[in-house]
Amino acid sequence: MTVFHGSTKIIKSPDVCHSFRPLDFGKGFYVTTNKAQASVWAKRKSVIEGEENAFVSVYEMKEDFSGLNCKDFGSDLSEWIDFVCACRDGKTDFEQYDLISGKVANDKVFRVVDMYHSGIWDKDRAIKEIRAYPNYDQIAFITQKAIDQILTFVSFEEF
Repeated sequence: MTVFHGSTKIIKSPDVCHSFRPLDFGKGFYVTTNKAQASVWAKRKSVIEGEENAFVSVYEMKEDFSGLNCKDFGSDLSEWIDFVCACRDGKTDFEQYDLISGKVANDKVFRVVDMYHSGIWDKDRAIKEIRAYPNYDQIAFITQKAIDQILTFVSFEEF
């Protein structure tokens, strides 16, 4: 399977050490199966960091996860939203996994999660709202073991 990572740098040798803060699925190296999504993140990061460059690194991801502890939220938005909120609260439950995959909290979904997280909306309302948005995805490599076992750099594109 081909996956993509948006950044201001070409990442030929990804690692989990350069993750600055926990995101939706905790601290790790994030990729997506959606190239357009990765290019948006690359451009956004270049603006935030004041960089001129925006790159999408392309990887081949093996689908043999043997020996890895993986969590795939699939379409379970109820568990997903609680997990994302826990990560944002600084909880470290994500550390029990090597690889986590599921929906991404893009700009619109991020607002819904915030409404739920702050108690303004209940879970049913939040899940109903989330279902109205496109299904962008993300895969978080939590451990270096997962990266080394199943991710291989292929190429890059500049945007």
